[in-house]
Amino acid sequence: MGLTTVTRVGKKRTLVIPKKIAEKLGIREGDRVRITLLEDKIVLEPERDAVWLSLHGKKIAKISLEELESESVEEQRKYIEGVD
Repeated sequence: MGLTTVTRVGKKRTLVIPKKIAEKLGIREGDRVRITLLEDKIVLEPERDAVWLSLHGKKIAKISLEELESESVEEQRKYIEGVD
């Protein structure tokens, strides 16, 4: 059976994720989460970034360190220069 808890909706409809659940899912302050409405239920899922996925996610391909570094530099350049 899953972990269940009750929490209260705060001002501006904010929700606090209980500590036990956040720890179990590895959710920390500042992390992004995906909220989905399924009929009358809300599903809350961590939105994992590329670094988390590379360290903890399912491996679907292999990449060399050089390829990874090259891709990282390119993405950083896009971010800094605001290029898509």
